[in-house]
Amino acid sequence: MIAAQAAAVVVGAALVVYTLGSAIKTVVVPRAYQSSLTRVHFLAWRRVFDLIARPSRTFAQRDAAMALYSPIALVTLPAQWVTLVVIGFTAIDWGSGVRPLTEAFVTSGSSLLTLGFVRPPGTWRVVIAFVEAGIGLVLVSLMISYLPTIYGAFSRRESLVGMLEVRAGLPPSPAELLTRYSRIQMLERLADDLFIPWEAWFVDVEESHTSHPSLVYFRSPHPERSWITAAGCVLDTAALAASVVDRPYEPRGPLMLRTGFFSLRRIADFFALPYDPDPSPDAPISVSRREFDLLCVELQAAGVPLKADRDKAWQDFAGWRVNYDAVLLQLCALVMAPPARWSSDRMPPRPKVRLRPTRRTRVAGTTVR
Repeated sequence: MIAAQAAAVVVGAALVVYTLGSAIKTVVVPRAYQSSLTRVHFLAWRRVFDLIARPSRTFAQRDAAMALYSPIALVTLPAQWVTLVVIGFTAIDWGSGVRPLTEAFVTSGSSLLTLGFVRPPGTWRVVIAFVEAGIGLVLVSLMISYLPTIYGAFSRRESLVGMLEVRAGLPPSPAELLTRYSRIQMLERLADDLFIPWEAWFVDVEESHTSHPSLVYFRSPHPERSWITAAGCVLDTAALAASVVDRPYEPRGPLMLRTGFFSLRRIADFFALPYDPDPSPDAPISVSRREFDLLCVELQAAGVPLKADRDKAWQDFAGWRVNYDAVLLQLCALVMAPPARWSSDRMPPRPKVRLRPTRRTRVAGTTVR
């Protein structure tokens, strides 16, 4: 009997420490730490919503269902922490001599929720109750701070995504964006108006979406908007501006491009999505030469000045696009992004997120022309 009690105390303490570690990694640590408990929780909810948003439904129905996925998983996550801590301290209380098991459960719940209607006998059992009450206050503090942090990052992300609709249409299109800037004679101000703020946006998204990966699944208020299709549109615009648009060289466009594809790669790393980290400039991409030529015809008809050497322009564009092509399409599939030109309109099947992600491997040629 003594061995069973000791084992219950050890197992209960381990469960409490494991749960607290998961909560701290998820909420407090500003780094992309993997918490298997949090990951299993979100994946379990994803399985449920995959059944609801099955492919046979229309996109509007699937979008409406998936809009609830991340908020529901996020709100129920603290409840999971509380439940596991109650179970852990139930085992500790039982191992310390509180009988029967139901009384140990009531004692644990009363202590964690600071209800105080049960006072266990013995000073050291009261100390255990105090420790559990302190843990309960810590969990409550984490709950209070977690949601504002998430929604603050979401609001910062969506501010530029919403502004992009005015510039690039809905869904966003790099052709529409360049055409509009040409019509209002703002091509020379692309860097100040677009590249500089979006470079800061990519830095913020990388930090927030790896520290709080649930943000990846948060959908925009408008069903046709998405943070990942907006990112693809801006990256394609910068690649086109650097390769085919006839304008003075602007280094802030390539700087934003590098910031952007590094940001998307860091997010892809968290979800263990495969891509080639050092692709060849002439590696295949998902945009064909014909699509590129048709877009150039569209831009030329709209009055956008283009470079004469179209072959060189294609090589330059493909050389930029290859750096983010695979991760862009896979992230579109991961979040079930709405249709958008040159991104979610050609995304692969949704990648399977593993319960225990392995180290990312170098995979070349993950996209096809």
